[in-house]
Amino acid sequence: MTSRRYHQSLAWALCALAGVELLVTVAGVLGQRVSIGDLVDSYILTNTAIGVGFAGCGGILAVARPANRVGWLLLGAGLAPLTTAALAPVLLYGITHGWPEWTLRVLASVFYAAWPLGICMFLPLALQVFPTGRPVSPRWRALFWATVAVGVCFTVAMATAPDPLIIAERAVHSYIELPFYDTLDPLWFAANLAPLFALLGAMAALVVRYRRGDERLRRQLLWLVWALIVAVGLNLPRWLVGGGPILLLLAIPLVPVAITIAILRHQLLDIRLVLSRTVLYLLLSVAVIGAYAGLLTLFDALLRGAGAPVLATLLIALAFNPVRVWSQRRVDRLLYGSRSDPVLAVSQVGARLAADDLAGVLDGTRDALRLPFAALRRDGRELAATGQPPPSLHTVPLTFHGARVGELIVGVRSGDRRLATADLAVLDLLAAPLATALHASALAEEVQASRERIVAAREEERRRLHRDLHDGLGPALTGAGFKADAAHNLVLSSPDQAAALLSDLRRDIREAIDDVRRLVYGLRPPTLDELGLAGALRRHGATLPLTVTIDAPDTLPALPAAVEVAVYRIGTEALTNVARHANAGTARVSLAVDSAVRLSVVDDGPPDGPWVPGVGLTSIRERATELGGTCTAGPTPAGGSVVAVLPLAVPT
Repeated sequence: MTSRRYHQSLAWALCALAGVELLVTVAGVLGQRVSIGDLVDSYILTNTAIGVGFAGCGGILAVARPANRVGWLLLGAGLAPLTTAALAPVLLYGITHGWPEWTLRVLASVFYAAWPLGICMFLPLALQVFPTGRPVSPRWRALFWATVAVGVCFTVAMATAPDPLIIAERAVHSYIELPFYDTLDPLWFAANLAPLFALLGAMAALVVRYRRGDERLRRQLLWLVWALIVAVGLNLPRWLVGGGPILLLLAIPLVPVAITIAILRHQLLDIRLVLSRTVLYLLLSVAVIGAYAGLLTLFDALLRGAGAPVLATLLIALAFNPVRVWSQRRVDRLLYGSRSDPVLAVSQVGARLAADDLAGVLDGTRDALRLPFAALRRDGRELAATGQPPPSLHTVPLTFHGARVGELIVGVRSGDRRLATADLAVLDLLAAPLATALHASALAEEVQASRERIVAAREEERRRLHRDLHDGLGPALTGAGFKADAAHNLVLSSPDQAAALLSDLRRDIREAIDDVRRLVYGLRPPTLDELGLAGALRRHGATLPLTVTIDAPDTLPALPAAVEVAVYRIGTEALTNVARHANAGTARVSLAVDSAVRLSVVDDGPPDGPWVPGVGLTSIRERATELGGTCTAGPTPAGGSVVAVLPLAVPT
C-alpha cells in the first residue's frame, strides 16, 4: 500500500510538472503576443496538444494502474513535447530581453533534445509493452533496451546538430557543438532511421501480442489500432512528401486516449464497429481523391479542359454509393462475420454439425458471427464451450418437437448491450439443427446408459446362475451321489437303512429337479415351447385379477428365440403393471408380425392418468433397446398404453 501511494504521489508530481510547462507555454505565447500563424508554424500548438494528450492520459493510468509501465511511459512521452513547447516562448523572451548567449544555447540544446525522447523513445516503448506493461515475452526485452539506445542516439544527433534554431530572426546554436559532426554523417543517418525501426519493432510486438492474445486483449489492441489508423492515415501524406497541414498532427493525441480507454474501459463501446467505419471512410476518401485526380487528368487530356471537373465529379458521385455499400459489406464481413447472410452462416456451421462435433459447431458459430463466446447446455450441464465468456450473455432456447432440450449461450460483443437483429436471425436459424443435434446426443447417451445397464444386468444374471449352480444344485447333486453310494453299500447288510437313504435320495433329486426347472424358466419360459407366444401370454393373463384379451394371428411365424423371449417378457411385465397400478378392469394384448414384431398392451384405466416410470417400465424399454427396437409407454385418453416394436433381425 505504501509503494502504491508513493507511485501515485510521483504521478501527481509529474502531472503537476506537465501543468507548469503548459502554463509557461500559454503565458509565454500570450506575453510575447505570438500570432496564430507563428503558433502553428513553430509547432508550439501541436507540441502542446500532443504533450497534454500524452501527459494527461499517462497521469490517469499512472494513478489508476501504478504497476503498469504504460502510464509512466506516456507521461514521459507527454513531458518531452511539452518541454519543447514551453522553451519556445522562453527562448523568444530571452532573445528579446538580451539573455546571455550561453543561457540561450543551453535552452536550445534542451529544446532540440526534448521532443525526440517523446516520439522516438517513450512512445515506441509504450507501444511495445501495451497493454500489460510488460514485453510480449522475455525474448522481446532486447527490443525494449534497443529502443532505449535508439532514442538516446537520435536525441544526441538532434541536440548536437549544427543547424541553428531560428527564433525572432535570430539563430541560436546548440550548446554542444561537435567540430567533427560532418565526419559522422553515416552515424547520424543511421540515427535518423533508427526511430523508424523502433516504431516498426513496436508494431511487430503488437502483431505478435494480437495473434497470441485472447478476446479481451484483442479488443484492447483494436482501440490502439483504430487510433493509429486515424493518426497515421491523416499524417502519412505529409510525412511522405515532407509537407502538408501541420494541424493534422493534432490527431496524434488520439493514440494516448485510445490506450487509456483500452486499459481502463475497453468495453466502452464496440470498437470493431468504430474501426470498420473508420477504415471504410478512410479508404473511400483515398479512393475518391485518387479517382477524382485520375479522371480529371484523363478528361483534361480528352476534352481539353471543357467540362472536365464537372464530368469527373458526376462520375464520382454516381459511383460513390455502390462502392460504399460494397466496401461496407466486405468490412462488416471481416468484423461481424456472415450475420448479414444467414444462409451462408448456417451453411458454414452445418458442415461441422454433420461431423457430430459440438465443440466444432460452437467454433463455427463464433467464427460465422465473430462472437467472443459460445456454449451448449442441457439440464444445467455444460456440454461444450469455446472462447472466454464476457459479462453479457444471450440465451437461445433449443426446442425439439415442442420440448426444450437445451440452450445455446453466446457472448455479446464487447461494447454492445445486446445482440443485433441480424445476429438473432442467424441464431434462430441455427437453433433448429442444434436442437436436433442435442436431442440426438441425449438419445445416444440414453442408449449408451441403457446398454451399460443391460451389460450389468446380464453379468448379474450370470453371477446369479453361477451362485445357484455352485451353491445349490452342485452340493445337492454331490450329496445325492454320496447317499446313492451309501445305499448301495447297505442294501445287503441293512436293507432298512438302505431304504431310508433311497427315500432321502428321491426327495433330494426332486428338489434338484425343481431348482433346474427354476433356472431353466429364468432363461426361457417353458410355456413358450408348450403353448407358443400367444398361448403363453394368454396363460399369464389368466392368472391376473382382470380380463385379458389376446388379439393375435392364428399362426405366428417362427421368431428368433431372443425376440420371442423379449416380447413375452415385455407383455407379461406390461400386464402385471396393469394389474398392480392401472386400476383397470380389462386389458387387450395385440400381436402383429411383418418385418418386425409389434406388441401393444392397452387397458381401460383412468384416461390420461399419472404415470410414474419405475423398475418395470425401465426393464421393458431396456429389453426393447437391447434388440434394436423401440418402446413407448404412457397414458392416453382411452387408458394406459405400452407399444413395443422389435425388429426380427437381432443386432449383434
